[in-house]
Amino acid sequence: MFNLLKTAVLMAAITALFMAIGAFVGGREGMMLALVVAVGLNFFSYWFSDKLVLKMYNAREVDETSAPQFYRMVAELVQRAGLPMPRVYVIEEDAPNAFATGRNPEHAAVAATTGIMRVLTERELRGV
Repeated sequence: MFNLLKTAVLMAAITALFMAIGAFVGGREGMMLALVVAVGLNFFSYWFSDKLVLKMYNAREVDETSAPQFYRMVAELVQRAGLPMPRVYVIEEDAPNAFATGRNPEHAAVAATTGIMRVLTERELRGV
């Protein structure tokens, strides 16, 4: 619940900033146009930002057969935490990176690069 409130406050702040810039640049009409753009961007960001970032990195979804060790590790961690299983992705990239994204636990995704899986031990990767 707190995360939803925090997200709503941040989206409202972005909308207010857009409206202030719109008012400065175009007066009342600029402010109204900025409001429409901000509402559209907030809607898109809330519902589709996870898909956008995964597509941006060319992440491919994996399962128990395509990436068994990584998938099992994520499954064990979410079971311990009492969370629903997220979608699991691997990014073919040498740079070490990992992230989680999604608007809530039911619509979450976890991604890691092949670089981070090569560099870190399993214990270190669990910490990430």
